[in-house]
Amino acid sequence: MAGHYTTLSFGCKLISTCVHPTRRRHFTPFLPFHWSSSLNTIQQQTTVHHYQSTNPNLSHRFGCHQSKPSSENPTMESIGVLMPAPMSSYLEQELEKRFNLLKLWTVPQKTQFLKDHSGSIRAFVGNAGNGADAELIEKLPKLEIVACFSVGVDKVDLNKCREKGIRVTNTPDVLTDDVADLAIGLTLAVLRRLCECDRYVRSGQWKKGDYKLTTKFTGKTVGIIGLGRIGKAVAKRAEAFSCPIAYYSRTAKPEPKYKYYPSVVELASNCDVLVVACPLTEETRHIVNREVIDALGPKGVLINIGRGPHVDEAELVSALVEGRLGGAGLDVYEKEPEVPEQLFGLENVVLLPHVGSGTVETRNVMADLVVENLEAHFLKKPLLTPVV
Repeated sequence: MAGHYTTLSFGCKLISTCVHPTRRRHFTPFLPFHWSSSLNTIQQQTTVHHYQSTNPNLSHRFGCHQSKPSSENPTMESIGVLMPAPMSSYLEQELEKRFNLLKLWTVPQKTQFLKDHSGSIRAFVGNAGNGADAELIEKLPKLEIVACFSVGVDKVDLNKCREKGIRVTNTPDVLTDDVADLAIGLTLAVLRRLCECDRYVRSGQWKKGDYKLTTKFTGKTVGIIGLGRIGKAVAKRAEAFSCPIAYYSRTAKPEPKYKYYPSVVELASNCDVLVVACPLTEETRHIVNREVIDALGPKGVLINIGRGPHVDEAELVSALVEGRLGGAGLDVYEKEPEVPEQLFGLENVVLLPHVGSGTVETRNVMADLVVENLEAHFLKKPLLTPVV
């Protein structure tokens, strides 16, 4: 496949380099660029240039620009930023440099703490498991912005935020690759029984005989619920395994090489692996129900890297225990961190603790995006990734 030439600039230097189009996403685009003669470094800066051109709202995050801490924005030091639970030590450090970070999990009397600080809390930082519901929002009369350390905003009462004029941001794009990578990893782990094979070796059973045959991934039809950023990234990766791609979404997409199905049941009936990659809304809650699971069948595999409530968990457990579903790879659950114990003994199930974006590189980039959204808001600049 032909590459393309991109011009890089660093100080007074200009460099032209040929970049292979399929490799420009193989790094974290927001990492600071340190000048080096190595090809890897040049490719990283080239990818940054590409990301700038496709995401103009984030262009100021690259190159030599770095957000300035509160020492250069002294008016921010008194702004109260509430964080309900530990999320990232790096995020905490960056917030503490700029704002008055209030760590709710460190205080025993949380209700009284919120009451005592309600007049100074102007920002809230949440994540996939800790959001701002209507009750909390009412307790914080000075709240101006909810910055989510996640793509999903299903834990935030968006209607209440709109009603009160509270801004909401999230961290899209930057975690797409990690989540899509994990979807493929889960698929391989389930079909090839990788976790079970690992235990087989560690327990010494290999000395008694070879492990049983498993199922190949290459060539399997992959069905995707939700062909957004993550869904498309999963599809692209699955294509590398010669997998036909089918999908369900509210409307058909301009993707002629992918087969569109107007219902999830039809999609499940016509695929081997079903990947859940859509946002969680009232319409998509339990979008994978008994009918869908039965349509996927005893040879089908369900992969959920979306949200736990996308799947009717009771029906999923029942189908796996009874053998009506071939297997499942799960990164999310209905009542995290609670996981149905019936799944623990099943060799055709791989269970992960909601780590879709859980790499050092991506979490740090997500943290930067949270901080810069907060800075933009309080400096009365446009938000980088607004939701509300």
